[in-house]
Amino acid sequence: MPTARFIVSGRVQGVFFRASTREQAVALGVAGHATNRGDGRVEVLASGPADALDALERWLWQGPPAARVDAVVREELPEQELQGFRTGG
Repeated sequence: MPTARFIVSGRVQGVFFRASTREQAVALGVAGHATNRGDGRVEVLASGPADALDALERWLWQGPPAARVDAVVREELPEQELQGFRTGG
């Protein structure tokens, strides 16, 4: 499956960003994880159909209501077969 890493900057920690990302990913049929980084950003690793990854990226630019997204950087990765979607850190 196509796989990408997204690094999301802004007010994205402490605003239910990871949990909301999980909900979106599951609804889109995307597997992977969302984790807080020590620098205040959120990292999202996602694997799924290309159109679903594009839809997830569009959502990441908005995030949940309390978030303020300043930037989303996308990095294409080698294809991976991930299972489920988890949040951590």
